[in-house]
Amino acid sequence: MMNIILFGPPGAGKGTQAKMICKKYNLLHLSTGDILREEIRNDKLLANNVKEIINSGKLVSDEIIIGIIDKIISKNKNTYSGYLFDGFPRNKNQAILLTSLLKKNEIKLNSVLLFDVNESVLLERILSRKEIEGRDDDNEDVLTSRLKVYHDEAEPLIEHYSSHNLLKKIDGIGEINEVNQRINLVLGKS
Repeated sequence: MMNIILFGPPGAGKGTQAKMICKKYNLLHLSTGDILREEIRNDKLLANNVKEIINSGKLVSDEIIIGIIDKIISKNKNTYSGYLFDGFPRNKNQAILLTSLLKKNEIKLNSVLLFDVNESVLLERILSRKEIEGRDDDNEDVLTSRLKVYHDEAEPLIEHYSSHNLLKKIDGIGEINEVNQRINLVLGKS
């Protein structure tokens, strides 16, 4: 089993790389952004509570997200060769909740891949993604808000996973296949 967390700022390329990693290693892609958008489409009550939070650039509560992830893991036991967590955890409290959830499900975390990308590249990617995908939450104001939250919460999370010898830094700038090769090198050593 291979279980990975992809960590980094919005627009770092986590979603793109996650799809490639999941295909190569047969992992279930657990993207909190995608999961929440899917839950909003399927659950009108949740949609009313969550859509406004997402569109303003704020984060959904830890309890809502961990409950959704738990439900998905329970439905997919023994279907994949592991799990890839994309965009979760975002802070130390979420990391602790995820550790408890993984322990409950007898899942061992192998690596936390930290994407390193400068802010000008992030903005360029987000604006390009808005043009291609048309997502309401892809704009400069929301990115600024998300980056502030990310930077406020990233350092304790980085220290947490570093102290457990799980954190691996990935240079997230370059062509998609180039970044993917860097990831595969790191995963091959994990």
